[in-house]
Amino acid sequence: VVNHIPMTFRQRLLLFLSDPNIAYLLLILGMYGIIFEIANPGAVLPGVVGSISVLLGLYALQLLPVNYAGLLLILLAIILFIAEIKVPSYGALTIGGIISMLLGSLMLIRSPFPYMRISLTLIVPVTLGTAAFFFFLVGAALQAQLRTPYSGREALVGAQGIARTQLKGRGKVFVEGEIWDATSTELIEPGEEIEVIGVQGLTLQVKKREKKT
Repeated sequence: VVNHIPMTFRQRLLLFLSDPNIAYLLLILGMYGIIFEIANPGAVLPGVVGSISVLLGLYALQLLPVNYAGLLLILLAIILFIAEIKVPSYGALTIGGIISMLLGSLMLIRSPFPYMRISLTLIVPVTLGTAAFFFFLVGAALQAQLRTPYSGREALVGAQGIARTQLKGRGKVFVEGEIWDATSTELIEPGEEIEVIGVQGLTLQVKKREKKT
């Protein structure tokens, strides 16, 4: 007589977590949550979800034949990604993190049986998605650094105005609706158009505006 004994909820949960692909996804989800929380302090939810996912992923990994070199490579990838957010390296840290993550993912589970290893069809999309996400962040950071200032004194560079007094060294100019102290290395007569080429404190450095022919 065969007696069927159903699994308890705890056993079903452990069976679910013992799937290498699930354990891997939990680690990656936790990584994203923690990185997002560090990049946006105070968001709370990503940090909570990320921490729980990491803990569940690590618990699942203890049920599997883990290669600790692979796990350390994934942890190194997380560190490199976080470092990229804090200290922009123009993509160098991101590339290192992606390589580390790919190698770590391939090495994470040490088993001769294919069903006990992480599926390559999961590793490749996750790695490519992570690469695209962080390269987007790097590109956004570069654009922010290269963008012309639109507020503050720096935004005055390139602005045009009118000389109010003669400038042969120091004088007054009218720029952006205000009268400014200005200096010039060339003689500029009152009423001539000028262009701001620099800002030093509250004094503008100007030159004659070149008229297009």
